[in-house]
Amino acid sequence: MNLPLLVDTFAAYLAADRGFSVHTVRSYRSDLANLVEFAAEHGASEPDDLDLELLRDWLWHASTAGLAKSTLARRAAAARGFSGWLEKTNHASTDAAARLKAPKAERHLPRVLNRDQMSEMLQSVAARASSADPVAVRDLAIVELLYASALRVSELTGLSVNDIDHSRLTVRVLGKGSKERVVPFGIPAHRAISDYLERARPQLTGEGAGDAAFFVGARGKRLSPRTVYEMVAHLLAEVPGSGGSGPHTLRHTAATHLLDGGADLRAVQEMLGHASLGTTQLYTHVSTERLRESYRTAHPRA
Repeated sequence: MNLPLLVDTFAAYLAADRGFSVHTVRSYRSDLANLVEFAAEHGASEPDDLDLELLRDWLWHASTAGLAKSTLARRAAAARGFSGWLEKTNHASTDAAARLKAPKAERHLPRVLNRDQMSEMLQSVAARASSADPVAVRDLAIVELLYASALRVSELTGLSVNDIDHSRLTVRVLGKGSKERVVPFGIPAHRAISDYLERARPQLTGEGAGDAAFFVGARGKRLSPRTVYEMVAHLLAEVPGSGGSGPHTLRHTAATHLLDGGADLRAVQEMLGHASLGTTQLYTHVSTERLRESYRTAHPRA
C-alpha cells in the first residue's frame, strides 16, 4: 500500500476509531500529505523509508520556511501518530517518529473582554434583537449562551432542540473526542434562548419544519460555525483591544470572569471540557495579569 493511500486510511481511522474532530483530521491529513510529498522528493516512497532523519529534515525545512512553532508542533504530532499507527498495523517495521520532537508552541494569553465591555456588547446585541428581526433575536441567544456556558463554536452549532433543559438551566454538549458534558447557563441566557425559540426559530425554519437543529440559519438549516464566527467577529471589531476576534474570545472571557469571581479551578475545567487542568490554568495567568495591570494603574507605589 503506497503512502498517500495509507494517509487516507490513517485519517479515516482517526475520525472513526479515535473520534478526532473534522478540523483535526483535516489538519493531520494536510500535514501528512506534505510529509509524503517531501519524502517523494527525497526518494522515499515506502513506510519504512520514513526514518527519523528524514522526519527531522522535514520539520527543519518547515521551520526555515517560517512556519509557526504551533504548526511545527502539530506536524510532529501528526507524524508521531502516523508512524505509531504504521507499526501497529504492520505497515512499518519500526515506529521511526517515537523520538521526534518539535519546538514547544508559544503560549500567548488569550484576548479577554472586561465586564464593562462584555456588558456593552450584550446591550448592543439586545438592542438589535428588540427590532424582532429573527436573525437578530437568534444572534442574541447565541452570544448569551456562548458567554454563559463558555461553549466552543462547534459545540454551539451542534446543539439540538432537546439538548436544552429549561427547568434545570443546563445544556448538554458534545465536546472534543465525542465527550458529552452538561453545562449550566443563567437567567439572561435562558430569556434569550426562550425568546429565540418562541419568536425567531419558527420564522427561520418555517411552519412544520422538523429539523432538530437548535440554531438555524436564514434558510432553516443548521447554522454553520463560519456564520457564528463572522457574526461574533463583527461584534468584537467594535470593541477596543487587539487579539482574537472569534467565538473563542467569549469562551476565554467567560472562563476568566468565572475565576475572577472565585469559581473553583476544577469546576471551570469541567465546565470547559478540558482534558488537562493545565489548559484551564492558562486563565489563572490571565486573571493574574489583569490584577497586575490594575495594580500598576491604581496603586500609588506601583
